[in-house]
Amino acid sequence: MYATFERRWWTLAVLCLSLVLIVLGNTVLNVALPTLTRELDATDTELQWMVDAYSLVFAGLLLTAGALGDRFGRKGALSTGLVIFVLASIGATRATEPIHIIAARALMGVGAAAVMPATLSILTNVFPPAERPKAIGIWAGLAGAGGAIGPIAGGYLVEHSGWSAVFYLNVVVGLVALVAGALLVPTSKDPDGHALDLVGALLSIVGLTALIYGVIEGPNHGWLSVESLATFGAAAVFLGGFGYWESTQKNPMLDLALFKNPRFSAASMAIMFQFMSMMGMFFVLTQYLQFARGYSAFSAGLHSLPMPIAMMIFASNSPSIVARIGPRTTVTTGMLLTAIGAVGLSFVGVDTTYAVVGVSLFIMGVGGGMVMPSSTTSIMSTLPLAKAGVGSAVNDTTREIGAALGVAVLGSVLTSRYASSMHDVAASLPEQAREMVLAGLGRALIVAERLPNGAALVHEAKTSFIGGMQVALWVAAGLLIIGAVAVNRTFPAVDDDVADGTPMH
Repeated sequence: MYATFERRWWTLAVLCLSLVLIVLGNTVLNVALPTLTRELDATDTELQWMVDAYSLVFAGLLLTAGALGDRFGRKGALSTGLVIFVLASIGATRATEPIHIIAARALMGVGAAAVMPATLSILTNVFPPAERPKAIGIWAGLAGAGGAIGPIAGGYLVEHSGWSAVFYLNVVVGLVALVAGALLVPTSKDPDGHALDLVGALLSIVGLTALIYGVIEGPNHGWLSVESLATFGAAAVFLGGFGYWESTQKNPMLDLALFKNPRFSAASMAIMFQFMSMMGMFFVLTQYLQFARGYSAFSAGLHSLPMPIAMMIFASNSPSIVARIGPRTTVTTGMLLTAIGAVGLSFVGVDTTYAVVGVSLFIMGVGGGMVMPSSTTSIMSTLPLAKAGVGSAVNDTTREIGAALGVAVLGSVLTSRYASSMHDVAASLPEQAREMVLAGLGRALIVAERLPNGAALVHEAKTSFIGGMQVALWVAAGLLIIGAVAVNRTFPAVDDDVADGTPMH
C-alpha cells in the first residue's frame, strides 16, 4: 500500500491527536473539581470517583481492547473508541448530579481503552523498522505533553467558561480526530484472525479492575484493612487464573512467554517504575503549586511546562541517544535523571525561587523523554506486527498500574506525614474544623480563612505540607533508583530477540 506509506507522518499526527485526547481526559478534570463541589454539591468521595472511574475502567479493559483491535481491526477500534469518548463527554456536559459525571467518566474510560492501544499498534504497522523509534519517540513525547496541557487548558476553560467547557474540549478534539482518522488512518489487523479468548478477556478485566480498585482505595480503607486484603486477594485469584488459562491456550490473548524475554520484561518494568514515580510526583507537585505557592490552576499548569517541554525534546531525539549509548544505558540514565529531579524538588519550600522548581522539572522531563520512548520501542520490537495491539495494551497497562500506585503510595506518604505534623496544631480546634485541617492543606486553608488567627494556621499547614512533600519525593527518588538498578541488571546489553515485522507499504 504505497499511499499508506506515503502519508504515514499524517497518520502519526492523527494518532498523536487521539492519544493527547485520552491523556487530556485523565488530567483535565482535576482543575474543575472545586467548581463541581460548589455547583453540584459533590462530596469528597464523589469527587474522587469522578477522577478514578475513568482510570479504573480504562486500565481494566486495556488488554481486552488491544486484543479486539488485533482481531477485528485497529482502525475500527480507534474510531469506535473516539465515538464512545465523544458521546460520553457530551453526556457529561448535561450533568445535574455528581453520579452523572461519574457515569460519563466511566464510559469515557471504555472509549479510552479502545483508542490508546490502537494508536501505538497502528503506528507500529505503518512505520518501517528504521523509522519506528523516531515515530514512537514523538508519540511518547506528546503523551507526556498531554499531561501538562490538561491542567493548562482546563484551568483556562474553567476560569472563563465554567466546568462543562472541559468536556466540550473533548468533543471538539475527538471529532477532529474522528474525521481525520477516517481519511488518513489505514486499516490493519491480525491476519491469522484467531477467535477472541473470551475466558482470558473476562479474567483479565476482573483481575485488573480489582487490582486498580485496591490501589485506589488502599489509602482510604488502609492497606492492611479487610477491604483492601479482600480486593487484592480477588485480584491475585483472577490474575493468577488468567495466567494459568493463557498458558494452556494454543492461541492465547497474551503470550506469557513474552515476559521470559529480558528485553520485554525490563522495558515493562522501567515504564511501571517511571510512571509510578512521575505521576505520584505530579500529584504532589500540583498541590504544592496551587496551595503552597498560591498559583491558580491555569498558572500552575504554566509553571509545570519545563517538564513536558524537556520530555518532548528528548523523546523525539531518543533514537539518536539509543544509537550512541544503547537502550539499556538510555533507560537507566533516564530513570536516574528523573530521581535527581525529584531530589531537587525535595529542597523547595514555600518561598523558594521558582528557578529551582523549573530546573528540577526540566531534569525530570529529560529523564522521562529518555525512558518512555526507548522502553516502548523495546516492548513493541519484541512482538510480531500481528500482535501489536496486545503489545501496546501491555505497555499501556503497565503505565496505568504504575500511575495508580504512584498516586496512592506517594499520596499516602504525604498525607500521613502532614497529618502527623498537624496533629497537635489541630487538637485545639472544633471537631469538624480539626477533621478538615487534618484532611489536607487545601482544606486547612479554608478553615484558616474563618479563624481570627488564621495566619498562624496557614504557616503551620504549609510547613507540614512541605515536610510531607519532601518525604514523598525522596520515596519517589528511591523507587526510581531501585527500578534503575533492576532494569540495568535485566535489560540485555545488545538488541537481540527483536521481532522481524513488515510495515504496511
